Amino acid sequence: MKEQVDLVLTDCSEVVTLAGGSGPLTGAAMDDLALVAHGAVAVRDGLVLDVDERSVIEARYDARRRVSAEGGTVLPGFCDVHTHPVFTATREGEFDMRARGATYQEITAAGGGIFSSVRALRAAAGERDVLARGLEARLDRFLACGTTTIEAKSGYGLDLATELLSLELLAEAHASHPVDIDPTCLAAHQVPPEHKADRTAYVRLVVDEILPAAARAGLARSADVFCDQGAFTVEEARAILVGAKQLGLALRVHADELAPVGASELAGELGAQTADHLVRISDDGIAALRAGGTTAVLLPATCFSLRLRDYAPFARLLEAGVPVALATDFNPGTSYVPSMIEVIALACGLLGMTVAQAVTAATRNAAETLGLPGVRGRIEPGAVADLVVLDIPNHLFLGYQAGWNPVATVIKHGRVAWRRGTPGPLAEPSESS
Repeated sequence: MKEQVDLVLTDCSEVVTLAGGSGPLTGAAMDDLALVAHGAVAVRDGLVLDVDERSVIEARYDARRRVSAEGGTVLPGFCDVHTHPVFTATREGEFDMRARGATYQEITAAGGGIFSSVRALRAAAGERDVLARGLEARLDRFLACGTTTIEAKSGYGLDLATELLSLELLAEAHASHPVDIDPTCLAAHQVPPEHKADRTAYVRLVVDEILPAAARAGLARSADVFCDQGAFTVEEARAILVGAKQLGLALRVHADELAPVGASELAGELGAQTADHLVRISDDGIAALRAGGTTAVLLPATCFSLRLRDYAPFARLLEAGVPVALATDFNPGTSYVPSMIEVIALACGLLGMTVAQAVTAATRNAAETLGLPGVRGRIEPGAVADLVVLDIPNHLFLGYQAGWNPVATVIKHGRVAWRRGTPGPLAEPSESS
């Protein structure tokens, strides 16, 4: 007699399981996707129960619902571990300014960049419903691109009230939207203009008021700081991160994107969960990440948007045994890119990653940096059943055929959450296919 399950996802040309072992994959292991050809996946109670060849799954299980991949490739839902989705105004004009020769630093010094988003968000703080709808629309876009979990940062408030508002909006969206959200307080995104003459006062505001308020309310699991040229110094960042650690928050660092200031060394020293960007990371910084167990989060879409000629040194990080993840850095100014599939293509083209390495970095390794419950980023018994069906015959098409969205179906916690042709997330599972 067959065992009853909630759902069987079948007719898969290839299932990318990334199964086995524990922790993130490093070195040569990043190229091993643990593929199952002609596979199927059985799901019960929102978790993967079994994954095997289709004939084996069909013989073992009787499903209440069957979903056909129609010969497509199945991956774990993408985990996007660096996003800034709470904002109110886009900054496409800055992209044009960079095309005309302006640098990131010049745009910031002229009052653009992060400060532009801060002014806009503060001005719209009384329009909570408008902000919530904007966030929901962006989450819909993530879901349609196959992303099932994001790490999401505040950071466009830079004062107590607006930072908490951003985190509250993320908490509300996490409770209502299919995309899961792991929240981070990035009050240390920049020193706001009103504190320009007394930077220490703003550091104290972050350490003594904003982070404790976010932690007490359970609105953030992590704290982040932008430690780089023109942002926070290593000494300022240390004070913020030490304060966050004392509150029980995990640590993340925007590190060494614009200059090798020592941010990666600080991240490794303090055991940060991630150090992100890393375009200008030093050899000492790489060694510090390895020693501290810190994952390097690379953001090639940002390099593309900023028109950089240098990129994070994936090969050196791989050789050193540092875990590597990928993320979009989705934000209104320097990476208006919601698709991890596009990031995988950019990682292959700009960073020299193989498709398998990029897929590992966008799923399993990214998921390992999250604080949400359950095993994510893999398709194996006991893992959260977050699955994405792509209408491509195998995973290699992710690097080979760029510029379109191959996502056909997204399954979230074992339920069909999105299907091509639907206007948005599905409140209930669609009919069996």
